[in-house]
Amino acid sequence: MTFVDEVKNAVTPRAALLVIGVLGLQLLFIASYVGALHKPKPTDVAFGVVAPQQLSQQLVDQLDGLPGGPLDPRTVSSAAEAREQIMNRDIDGALIVSPEGRTDTLLVASGGGTVLSGALERILTQVEASQQRTVRTVDVAPASPEDFDGLSSFYLVVGWCVGGYLCASILAISAGSKPANRQRAAIRTAVMALYAIAGGIGGAIIIGPILGALPGSFWGLSGLGALVVFAVGMTTLALQALTGIVGIGLAVLIVVIAGNPSAGGAFPLPMLPDFWRAIGPALPPGAGTWTARSIAYFRGNAVTGPLLVLSAWAVVGTALTLLLSMRHRPGRDHDSGTETARAAGGSTAV
Repeated sequence: MTFVDEVKNAVTPRAALLVIGVLGLQLLFIASYVGALHKPKPTDVAFGVVAPQQLSQQLVDQLDGLPGGPLDPRTVSSAAEAREQIMNRDIDGALIVSPEGRTDTLLVASGGGTVLSGALERILTQVEASQQRTVRTVDVAPASPEDFDGLSSFYLVVGWCVGGYLCASILAISAGSKPANRQRAAIRTAVMALYAIAGGIGGAIIIGPILGALPGSFWGLSGLGALVVFAVGMTTLALQALTGIVGIGLAVLIVVIAGNPSAGGAFPLPMLPDFWRAIGPALPPGAGTWTARSIAYFRGNAVTGPLLVLSAWAVVGTALTLLLSMRHRPGRDHDSGTETARAAGGSTAV
């Protein structure tokens, strides 16, 4: 047998396609992470201005015209209103101009990302210096001292996402990527729900009572974790039911390659390029990271939208998993993993 014949026997077309797919995922991983994170800079950061009426619009125009467009300034009626808008996550910072002295106040919220609050401080310090004024910074939602650079929320959500698609992948590898019937699909869904609850509570215990990395409601974080794990897991199960083992790669594409760099973890959303800033809130890592930070530092405000995003992934994933299982006749298994197990005399699981 020639070497070419040996290669043909050793490498099946299916294996070759899978290897090519993995190579594609690898290159997309590099492109996505480096593209999103190699040159972070603030762009159109929602920013409030509290100033005497005669100066307010002039200052807004000045900040709006800064090179590179780092700020999206708007007038705010009072310092109290500016604080409230920051806590509601409507704006990321605010400048309060003193009508008497030459020292103004910059309000920031490092709980939403210390990199962003630091960038705002540098920008406003330069602007104020050009007007022969100084600025003092007040952090109205400070990050925990145990939460370096505000990254704990992001890593917590990444862990939940990894657990979700790994659990779904194990179910596929151990008993076939496509559930044989509706009952099997329902069992997988129930397993994923129980796993999600355990994962949510476990993550909240580690991040809170054990490490003290995040403040905020323990049960709020536990519930968020359960939803993130379930949403990612059911999405992975649905993709596997639709495409077979390729669904695992598609889940990695959505959650890891597209979702993680656009989640606003290492750099908050206003510091990401437009593409990643646009897709981040619609993907589980971004929705989860935003919600975790809101629970920890912003009194649980501004979570309705992200929770609806996560719920949509969970509902669509569950519906597709159950609907696609109806394509198979009860009692028949259409995936090689199940057939192999039966051929070996073993029993099939979920």
